[in-house]
Amino acid sequence: MLRHGTKSMWRRRTRLGMLATSLALLASVSGCGLLGGSDGSDDAAANGGPLEKSKIKLSIMPTIDLAPFHLATKKNYFAEEGLEVETVTAPSGQASLTKLISGEVDIAYGSYAPFFVAQAQGAADIKFVADASSAAPNSTVIVALPDSSVKTVDHLAGKKIGITARNTIIEVLVKSTMRTHGVSYDDVQWVEIPFPDTAAALQRGDVDAAFLTEPFITQAAKSIGAVTVVDTATGPTKDLPTAGFGSTAEFTNENPKTVAAFQRVMQRATNEALADRSKIEPLLVEFAKVDADTAALTTLLKFESKLDPTRLQRVPDLMHEFNLIPNKIDASTMIAQPSSS
Repeated sequence: MLRHGTKSMWRRRTRLGMLATSLALLASVSGCGLLGGSDGSDDAAANGGPLEKSKIKLSIMPTIDLAPFHLATKKNYFAEEGLEVETVTAPSGQASLTKLISGEVDIAYGSYAPFFVAQAQGAADIKFVADASSAAPNSTVIVALPDSSVKTVDHLAGKKIGITARNTIIEVLVKSTMRTHGVSYDDVQWVEIPFPDTAAALQRGDVDAAFLTEPFITQAAKSIGAVTVVDTATGPTKDLPTAGFGSTAEFTNENPKTVAAFQRVMQRATNEALADRSKIEPLLVEFAKVDADTAALTTLLKFESKLDPTRLQRVPDLMHEFNLIPNKIDASTMIAQPSSS
C-alpha cells in the first residue's frame, strides 16, 4: 500500500507539472457545503449494491449552468443515491481542473476546453462523467453599444473585440461565427477582458464589440443598453457543448457505481430543471449571484446531462481546427461508461 500511495503521489505531481504548461495557453469559458440526508443504503442496494466511494468531493464555479446540480443538492437527490457530496469553489476552469489532477477533488466542473487541452498535452487521462450545458440561441453572443460602428457581423473585421482570453473556446466561437458569415478575423484586435468588466470596457470605448454569455448579456443590456450583434450559437457552433463534469480515468475505473450514481442524480435534476424554469431562477439568485430581475430575464444555456459522443466531438474538432490543440482527439474515448451492475 505504501508503494502504491507513493507511486500515485508521484504521478499526480508529474501531471500537475505538465498541466501548468498546457493550461498557460487557455482560460476557461464561463464557465456548497456537505449534503446531508439518509445514508441511502436501500437506494444503493437497489441500484447494484453499495457504492465504492460514498463521499466524494466536487469542484464547482458560480455559473448558471450548474443550476441542476444545486437543485439536486437542495432536494437531497445525492443522499437518496447513497452519495455525500462536498463542494469546493474554483475561480476558473483551469483551477477546477488543477484541483482534479492534484487529487483534491474527485470530479471537476468546467468548460470543455481545459479538459481537452489537458488530454491533448498528456497532462491527464480525462473521463467525462456528465454533460452540463450547451449553447442555446442567444445565450452566447457578441454585443456592442447601440451607437457603435459595429451593427452586424460584417462590421467585425479589423475591430477590437473583447474576449475573456486568447486561445479559448470563446475565441473559437467568435472566429467560427465570423468565418461562417464570410468575415475575415485576421486583422481583429483581441482584447482580454473578464466578463464582469466587459460592460464598462464597452462604455469606455476600449473595445468595439465583445463576447458575452449569460447572465452578463442581460446585465450589460440593463446597465449600458448593449445590443446583440450576432448569436454565436449558430451554424457550426449551434448547440455546441459548453461545459461538463470531468474526472480521471483512475477514479472512474475504480468507482464505476459511484460514477453511475452521480450520473443518475444529474439526469434526474436536469430533467426537472428543463421541465420547470421556476425551480431554477431562485438558484441563479443564490448561487450565480444575480438579482431576481436578471434571473427572470436571463436566456438560459440548454441544460444537459447525458454525454453524446457525436455532439461532444464537435468541441475538440473545432479546437484542433483553430489550433487550440495540436492533434485530433476521439471524444468518445473520454466518456466514462456507467456501471453495468
